[in-house]
Amino acid sequence: MAHGSIDIDQSRCEGYGFCAESAPTLLELDDDGILHALKDVETDAEIHRAEAAVRVCPVAALKFARVDA
Repeated sequence: MAHGSIDIDQSRCEGYGFCAESAPTLLELDDDGILHALKDVETDAEIHRAEAAVRVCPVAALKFARVDA
């Protein structure tokens, strides 16, 4: 089963929040506009949400590091 994590480049993130809207169980934008990964990506559904979050980021601040087990 595949799993992975979402890597956030904080120097690129501008706090738009599209990614957190796409994957609210995986990402959270705090009150200061700082993005946080909430957990590792563990299920197929979470993989799809993580990939969607990466795609919607307008400044390419996210990468999904997938590990196939």
